[in-house]
Amino acid sequence: MANTHHADGVLPAEPEKATLEGKNKVLAFWLFLGGETVLFGTLFASFIALRNQVPSGPTGDQIFVLPMVAAATLILLTSSLTSVFATIAMHKHNLKAMLGWLTATVLLGLAFLGLEIYEFVEYVHEGHTFTSSAFGTSFYTLVGFHGAHVVFGIVWISLLIFQGMKKGLTVVTAPKFYVAGLYWHYVDVVWVFIFTVVYLMGKVG
Repeated sequence: MANTHHADGVLPAEPEKATLEGKNKVLAFWLFLGGETVLFGTLFASFIALRNQVPSGPTGDQIFVLPMVAAATLILLTSSLTSVFATIAMHKHNLKAMLGWLTATVLLGLAFLGLEIYEFVEYVHEGHTFTSSAFGTSFYTLVGFHGAHVVFGIVWISLLIFQGMKKGLTVVTAPKFYVAGLYWHYVDVVWVFIFTVVYLMGKVG
């Protein structure tokens, strides 16, 4: 796998910020995450306002299974750790290790999605649907919106893995790997809030 090195022939310690273009990509992505935070904040506010609006259909206390959700949370947090290891490997210019950790991140993300899909199917069987109540609508909108972000992240990182196998680690590809890692950490942080606000509050009232 060929690498395009920096001007002195060696990749810098932080290849994602080695060029002005790379720095601008990282800055622009932070601004993008700011916009995403506003969107999620709106969905959280809507859910909190509507979570007790259950004229028909089950409540969160009746349907939420915390052990399963906790397992999904552990899987997603572990995927954040593997993403950190991928960034560390990138800074060490170890392409093989970086791609390996990113592959592990994708696999853990798929495991999380599998549990979430199973969870949704069980809820539907118990009468908790998108139209069963305002609680159902706000729940599936918030959690589903996060799930869509997980799907996007999995696809994005998978494409970057193939790009890394083809083009290697360069000052051009490094910013892409770095911002994908930032995105994945953001998705994980949002899930921690969902686990707390939706599931834990749903069980304790």
